[in-house]
Amino acid sequence: MRIDLGDLGFDEGGHLLVKRALRRLSAQGELEIAGSAADLALHLETWCRAEGHRVRAAAGAWTVTRAASGHGRLDAAPRAGHADASRPGAVVEHPPATWGLAARGARVEAGAPDFGFTLADRIELWSDDAARLYAQAVAAQWDPATAIPWSAPFDLPEDVEDAVVQVMTYLIENETAALVVPSRFIARLHPHFREVMQLLAVQAADEARHIEVFTRRALLKRAEPGFSTAGGQASLLTLVQEPDFPIASFLLSVLGEGTFLTLLRFLEEHAPDPVTAAVSRLAAQDEARHVAFGLAHLRRHLAEDPGFRARLASAVRRRHDTLRHTAGLNAEVFDALHLLAAGACSPEALREGHRRVHSLLGDMDTGRRSNLERLGFSPAEAADLSSLHTRNFM
Repeated sequence: MRIDLGDLGFDEGGHLLVKRALRRLSAQGELEIAGSAADLALHLETWCRAEGHRVRAAAGAWTVTRAASGHGRLDAAPRAGHADASRPGAVVEHPPATWGLAARGARVEAGAPDFGFTLADRIELWSDDAARLYAQAVAAQWDPATAIPWSAPFDLPEDVEDAVVQVMTYLIENETAALVVPSRFIARLHPHFREVMQLLAVQAADEARHIEVFTRRALLKRAEPGFSTAGGQASLLTLVQEPDFPIASFLLSVLGEGTFLTLLRFLEEHAPDPVTAAVSRLAAQDEARHVAFGLAHLRRHLAEDPGFRARLASAVRRRHDTLRHTAGLNAEVFDALHLLAAGACSPEALREGHRRVHSLLGDMDTGRRSNLERLGFSPAEAADLSSLHTRNFM
């Protein structure tokens, strides 16, 4: 094959014509290059050395023999996973640290830096549902400004409004913990597992949006939020400080957010106004997806390593022992839930509200047991572990 660059400099785009010709060249073929641009010989020879091609000058032209590995150094570079990055097999078990930020399936030049991603084991992170859940999460995003009927007219009794403010204050601090936990792990996660990284990023964005709407509801008719307890903060600290991603996901997404999902549905059912109902409903919609991912990647992990189930159980017991001397659920929150469930302050209504809150606790326990059994725990083990879950719900 022969190309004539004319007076086009190699650094002016001549190299693109050479690369294009080499791609079309047969494995044993040679490319003859002619051209009159100044320094063409210098640029061509330098580029060929860098790419691994052989070049020789002959009668005012140059002949290039393609590198044995293919078209040059790009072909010689190993790929970050399978060439078809969309294939399931493209996700490897232990991506090298030197793949760094490279797109999965891209060729990675030797000498790329080590970014030090410490979450780089497929068993700890991967779920075959991650891409589907990410697409679902993106499609389900909602705008707090338009999705909530902020201007809907309502006027609640003072004690009922106070109850709503207290519950929203409690939700804010718990959702803040649910934002901090995945955010801590995103920066440590190898980008090879891009679907998981993207899903955790959307999860953090969900929690940020929940914090916004709960705060806005709390301050809708009040100048300040409610009360935060030391026991509640201590419970959340155990989540924030958990260093192991699968265990943190288990405690937060499966047990904590699974319990919160029941709470949010309860709040929607007994909301005294349309704004509280809407923020509870939309937040529950997001939390259901968070629970789904937690279950999906942990079930996959346990399918490969059934012994990991014992570590999950130990994490529940360890957290219970750490928190056994704390007060548990904020009494003000419990009273607020009682009042919201009652809907009125008559003795009959308060008795019914008390029954409904205790029914809520039972529903929470049932939900936790169900999730634990989906992870392979026996009914007896699930009942035992559910009973040890923090009294602060999250």
